[in-house]
Amino acid sequence: MNSASPPDLLTRSGSGLLNWLHGWRAVFRFAGVAIVESLTPRTYNSATRSVVLKQIYFTAWQILPRFTLFAALLSYVLIQIVVDTARNFGLADYALEATIRLLVLEILPLMTALFVALRSGAATGTEVVLMNIHNEIQAIEAAGVDPNRFEFIPRVIGGAISVLALTAVTSSIALLIAYVVVYGPQYWNLPDFARVVAHIFDLPTLTILWAKVLAFGLAVTVIPITEALAAPKKLFFAPIAVLRGMVRLFFVLMLIEVLSLALKYI
Repeated sequence: MNSASPPDLLTRSGSGLLNWLHGWRAVFRFAGVAIVESLTPRTYNSATRSVVLKQIYFTAWQILPRFTLFAALLSYVLIQIVVDTARNFGLADYALEATIRLLVLEILPLMTALFVALRSGAATGTEVVLMNIHNEIQAIEAAGVDPNRFEFIPRVIGGAISVLALTAVTSSIALLIAYVVVYGPQYWNLPDFARVVAHIFDLPTLTILWAKVLAFGLAVTVIPITEALAAPKKLFFAPIAVLRGMVRLFFVLMLIEVLSLALKYI
């Protein structure tokens, strides 16, 4: 079998690069539409609110007890490791701050986004790609209904709210566990704990943290939906589209995390 000639290789490479760029353009375009629509009051009618609530229920509320328990156990183990290590090296005074920065600012938001991506992002991508293959989206458009506003944007809003809510819950639990591990159950250490927390969560840090969490929340639904809509209308392409969406999503989540670290520490 003859190998491909250099012109053919260049053509294929150029075509692949163009497809890659078109994919990212579609992601950013849909993300922009989602942000604008989510800030528009007319988006929130009874139909869209119902979809948003269902998305929050299946994405966050159903898993809240199990996910909270898992996050609490993980937080306790990591806090204990950090505190014991700091005490062994004579750095006990820095144990609380190091623990909070590690867990609340970095690990828990990323873990929450990954968990929601696996639970909801893949399911949403599968649902949308099947709707596209079975021409359900075209049927919705033929009925004079905008599928973005009534089907896809509410899922994006629900996914973003779910990531924000789960991150807030797990972060609060991690702070409580950190206090108990470092100080014990004594309430009189609360002023010192509050001082450390206030020192860590200044305005720039809070801004970067919640901007990162919001970006996570948008990514876990925007990317799977965009990839699903771009897939060919053939059934055997459905798992390929879902897999591509998850790979692109994982890359974006890591990129967001790296950018947030660069903004805080470089």
